[in-house]
Amino acid sequence: MKKFMFSAFALLLMVSVSACRETTEEKAEDAMESAADDMGDAMDEAGDAVEEAADETEAAVEEGAQEVEDEVEGNDDM
Repeated sequence: MKKFMFSAFALLLMVSVSACRETTEEKAEDAMESAADDMGDAMDEAGDAVEEAADETEAAVEEGAQEVEDEVEGNDDM
């Protein structure tokens, strides 16, 4: 009887450990997917910021070029 109880206890322990392991793996997988989604969102935001900065730089360069052209032609308001 002692061997039967010990075997049943060992089997129960193995089943509970394997069940916990699967849950932990699922949680880890969910966390990795969430992190990947967050990283993708951050990359999109960074790309948008770079694009906006490039547009602003282009506008500033065009405005500066126009001011130089006006200065050379004598059409400068200043």
